[in-house]
Amino acid sequence: MKEIIISISLTVFLFTTSLIAQNFQGKAIYESKTNLDIDFSKSGIPADRIKIFQERMKNNLEKTYELSFNKTASIYREEEKLDQNSSRGGMRFLMMTGGASGKHYKNVQTKKSTKENEFSGKNFLIKDELVAYKWKMEKETKMIGDQMSFKATTVVNMPVRREMRFGRRNNKEEDKREEEAIKKPTSEPVIVTAWYTLDIPISQGPGDYWGLPGLILEVSVRDTKIMCTKIVLNPKEKAELKEPTKGKIVTQEEYDEIVAKKTEEMRERFRNERQKSGGERGMMRHSN
Repeated sequence: MKEIIISISLTVFLFTTSLIAQNFQGKAIYESKTNLDIDFSKSGIPADRIKIFQERMKNNLEKTYELSFNKTASIYREEEKLDQNSSRGGMRFLMMTGGASGKHYKNVQTKKSTKENEFSGKNFLIKDELVAYKWKMEKETKMIGDQMSFKATTVVNMPVRREMRFGRRNNKEEDKREEEAIKKPTSEPVIVTAWYTLDIPISQGPGDYWGLPGLILEVSVRDTKIMCTKIVLNPKEKAELKEPTKGKIVTQEEYDEIVAKKTEEMRERFRNERQKSGGERGMMRHSN
């Protein structure tokens, strides 16, 4: 056991020493997957349309991200897929609250966060303070690849997930239930579980997550898991870790208000269209 501890300590020491180098940089690849069930049993939607929808949904729920980092800053962004256009014209899902559709810049020294995001045809630049997570260090450990990883948890207030309905409605009671749901609390406490490694002692991680004494390799929140699959230290091609500058500057709170207002407008428009012509309906729920 002493030999193992000495070996780990030596690895951390050597890596920490390399951090002193001015040009130090690293790259981590993450895969994100979300379990999402949709019950079409009472929807009346043709089987061929259900299959198309499921393929589009799978494309949106399985993503690959790249995190480029140095001692103090990082940029997190989704890797582009060759079939990106296949989801256009269909339903798109925003599974991770506050996620960025473009570059997400974090600086742990200045405690600043900047996200590029496109919403409703407009480009936004969400500039705010880094979220101050209150991490609780747990006792569990596990291996993620070749990295000894340690568990930490925190509680984050997130928007309440509501059951999504679409299509034909002939029951006024369903509309009443939907209106009642809108009046309920808009946020709820959610447990976030992270696994980090001391072998790479930088306070970075995927998405909004940071603040632990080592690189975060895995995050689980609700039905979404983000897992690191590859790490490259001091890659030959250095990434440009500069803060994004294009887009309308807003805070996270202002952006959330914009999204909420637009979402309500869309809900009202769909409600009116439903009353006029009707359509098909499905039920969406998350797996536990």
